[in-house]
Amino acid sequence: MPTLVTRRFASRTALDAALAQRLGQALSANGASAIMLSGGSTPLPAYRALARNPPPRDEGLHLLFSDDRYVPSGADASNYHQARALLDALALPASSVARVRTELPLAEAAADYERQLTALLNSGVRIGLGLLGLGADGHTASLFGAADLERARGHLAIHVQRPDGMSAVSVTPELLAHVEDPLFVVAGGDKHDAIQAFAAQDVKSTAWRAVQGCPAVQLWVHEDASILGLPSMR
Repeated sequence: MPTLVTRRFASRTALDAALAQRLGQALSANGASAIMLSGGSTPLPAYRALARNPPPRDEGLHLLFSDDRYVPSGADASNYHQARALLDALALPASSVARVRTELPLAEAAADYERQLTALLNSGVRIGLGLLGLGADGHTASLFGAADLERARGHLAIHVQRPDGMSAVSVTPELLAHVEDPLFVVAGGDKHDAIQAFAAQDVKSTAWRAVQGCPAVQLWVHEDASILGLPSMR
């Protein structure tokens, strides 16, 4: 079972600043390493701050995504599109960015993404920082329940049908087990129950079950901190 360390932030501004700093440090790390970016609105202020003032990066840097919706890569709903300003600021070659190629049919897009992830791992690149979100329903990446976790066995990426009717491609617990520093970054008053279940290491939490192969996990959270009752790490 992973060791869980929770850090509570008194304001969203403090969370955004800390995430930008942590991500900037990871981007500047020496050696062949990869960073996994998450989607959703929570990490966007950090991405945008670093796009405006990009840190120096090692030539061996690679980026991948925890998941992406099956929409055109230029659509607002695309996690790749939302991170594009940061990618452009870092001037990463296309070969250093593993993305879901949504121009392919859905099943092929998932298989292609799995091939990209397999090649990355086989090349000896380590995945250091891995950002993850937490939905109000307890999901992470695009893993929404036990059925997705079961289908994910033996795979690094799968295609899924989201509860909102959209399709997506998601990394799996087997890929997450390769992430050295998985970091859940969570904000939003509607996520109180999901945060509590995750912090309690409840096996009913899909997100908690998804990281069972990780030795340690961090949870950074802002959600009216006074009502959370979670331990703090300053």
